Amino acid sequence: MKMTREEYIARMNSEDDWAPGWDAIEEEFNRLYPGREPSHYGTEIHARAMFGGDNYLDGYSIYDSGKGYQHIVTFGMSELYTDEDAFGGEYSRWGYEMTIKLKEGRAEDCLWALDMLSNLARYTYTTERFFEAGACVPGNGTSLHIGTDSLITALIAVNDTSAQTLDTVHGKVEFIQFVGITETELNKIREDFDNLQILIENMKKENPELITDMKRKKSYL
Repeated sequence: MKMTREEYIARMNSEDDWAPGWDAIEEEFNRLYPGREPSHYGTEIHARAMFGGDNYLDGYSIYDSGKGYQHIVTFGMSELYTDEDAFGGEYSRWGYEMTIKLKEGRAEDCLWALDMLSNLARYTYTTERFFEAGACVPGNGTSLHIGTDSLITALIAVNDTSAQTLDTVHGKVEFIQFVGITETELNKIREDFDNLQILIENMKKENPELITDMKRKKSYL
């Protein structure tokens, strides 16, 4: 049963730390990974945009899938905390959180990706251009993981292969999963946008979860 505005305001006034948007994200990932405690990384308060910094996200959780990859989710593209004006909206703020699945055994090996997701959030908040499934995000031609040797230089956006769209008190929240691709694949998509769907279909045959493997040499186009 959906919460009424009156119920929302009553709970907002009685629970100072109620964060319904945050809770909804955690609930979905607890459904995916029951009993698994994520590694959570909060952004420093003074670095957040609302305090004059340039970080637009409140934090990230990294879940060990138990299947050879880490599943990262952001907190901050949607409305996390109580806001009476946001109640009952069609979309919760930008209407999505960002995810990426990295072929890594430990959360510690994924920290570089948090900076990348932070940059994507900053882009959206400062240009008011959001990401949706089907988007291509070119890099500068070098490895997404700065300082490492990798053919993975750009990103595509898809609907997360496992996390489901949420219907929160603030509106809809989708999970947009970023997938690393090579410069060769990016150029072929630029030549013909239909190649994006072909790339996804080819990749899914071997990698149905669309996990980003920074050591990948094979091309799917």
